Amino acid sequence: NVYGEDAAEERLIPFDMVPRIISAAEWRRLTRGIEQRVRALNAFIHDLYHRQEIIRAGRVPVRLLQGNAAWLPDMVGFTPPGGVYTHIVGIDLVRTGPDDFYVLEDNARTPSGVSYMLENRETMMAMFPELFTRVGVETVSDYPRKLARSLAACAPDKTSGQPVVAVLTPGIYNSAYYEHAFLADQMGAELVEGSDLRVVDGRVAMRTTGGYQPIDVLYRRVDDDYLDPLSFNPASVLGVPGIMDVYRSGGITIANAPGTGIADDKAIYSLMPEIVEFYTGEKPLLPNVETHRCADADALAYVLDNLAELVVKEVHGSGGYGMLIGPTSTRREIAEFRAKLVAHPENYIAQPTLALSTCPVFARRGLTPRHVDLRPFVLVSPQGIEITPGGLTRVALKKGSLVVNSSQGGGTKDTWVLEG
Repeated sequence: NVYGEDAAEERLIPFDMVPRIISAAEWRRLTRGIEQRVRALNAFIHDLYHRQEIIRAGRVPVRLLQGNAAWLPDMVGFTPPGGVYTHIVGIDLVRTGPDDFYVLEDNARTPSGVSYMLENRETMMAMFPELFTRVGVETVSDYPRKLARSLAACAPDKTSGQPVVAVLTPGIYNSAYYEHAFLADQMGAELVEGSDLRVVDGRVAMRTTGGYQPIDVLYRRVDDDYLDPLSFNPASVLGVPGIMDVYRSGGITIANAPGTGIADDKAIYSLMPEIVEFYTGEKPLLPNVETHRCADADALAYVLDNLAELVVKEVHGSGGYGMLIGPTSTRREIAEFRAKLVAHPENYIAQPTLALSTCPVFARRGLTPRHVDLRPFVLVSPQGIEITPGGLTRVALKKGSLVVNSSQGGGTKDTWVLEG
């Protein structure tokens, strides 16, 4: 594959054989901060759909919920089995100095990329087995087993016997279909599409050669809007008609819970330090990146005056789309984005351009630095929180780029957490 403007120099492979290494001490520090944040996220989502104490306390403006597409009135007053909303979480981290780690983004809806973490490690072990005999590296290969166990632990109280877990995919044309199929296979779970499911006797059941079999836990990789055409988008053919009724009656667990996307909102992200402190009584162990909510008049004025130095993101954006990176943008691009901001400031947040850490990658001319981030994966169940010792290191393969998303041409690295 060829990336970047200079094919002679930028000939790279999406998976890079130089691993990213995290010391045991660094990992202990990160896991404490990640666990604190994930607990706060789960408590925050529960509060929003129940008493809304944080809004009553004036810590989160109610306008961030009003008209927010990620807010689901169907979830008001309902608590998922085990009280877990965020069964699988991805916390995006960046490093800007030897001891400076920041949370760049929370992924509480449907975090993806774990299959790359697993395949990267398998590739490295196959190519360099002697390294793993000489260097103590924490394992990540047991993630599918832990995921299956964690999901099963979230089964409804009505479940009898071993819980039946299935993975709901939009189908083969989805960009993450490989991961859906991979995880289902590794977990020993069924991979299903909406057309394979129906409501039978008050349960969601999947079609099998022996008839319809009830499902206890559905790990869905379908967005909220397409999950149930009777409750959300009536044109959806990806979900299951009536699944929300079964869910609210306690007949199935949906992971992650519908409505968790409210925690992915980048305007909500800007308030995470207050959210963490409100629910844990502690200062955040992992800080946020400074964030300006453009819906606020003073913040908008500052952003408009400094567009050339800032990174501007859509509040509900993902995958690296809808962004402006001021220092690398043309005057025309900045002018066009300025018009978008003025027209709909509530749709955007802005952040300073960070000096992200780099890792070496192999280019045609040898080793060269590229910017990276890290997405550790977290499993949440009534039994507790498990953080996989590693994660997905995403690499900006274009020279000088700060955009690491695979949808924008980014690559990946194996991530080694050293034992100790």
